[in-house]
Amino acid sequence: MTRVLFVCIGNSCRSQMAEGFARVYGSDVILPESAGLAPAMSVSRDTVRSMREKNIDLGDRYPKALGDVGSARFDLIVNMSGCDLPAMAAPLREWLIDDPIGQPIETYRVVRDQIEMLVMHLILELRRREPAVRT
Repeated sequence: MTRVLFVCIGNSCRSQMAEGFARVYGSDVILPESAGLAPAMSVSRDTVRSMREKNIDLGDRYPKALGDVGSARFDLIVNMSGCDLPAMAAPLREWLIDDPIGQPIETYRVVRDQIEMLVMHLILELRRREPAVRT
């Protein structure tokens, strides 16, 4: 299993979406977490709504800071914040995804669909790396 940390600014939209997709679609190869550089007070209502449209429930999720994920060791960090992250030991990938906060629900849907595609590509990449299970 690959431990992946998804990071955005507030851990209210993009990183929550990525974590949700990774949990549902990639539970065989990925252990996802998410965090924000400056966590919001709650997950955006439109994030929850747009993910519910994909049958993914974020109702029990809450924004976390980078420090809140503890000293857990990650194999990969995916940065969607558009900002430089503090030095971390894991390899870093940058996903250029616009922040939908404060935008209409349609913008959340566009962002959601972009993130879904990127997460699916990541999951497929990780599945290709996994050794075949012998029976």
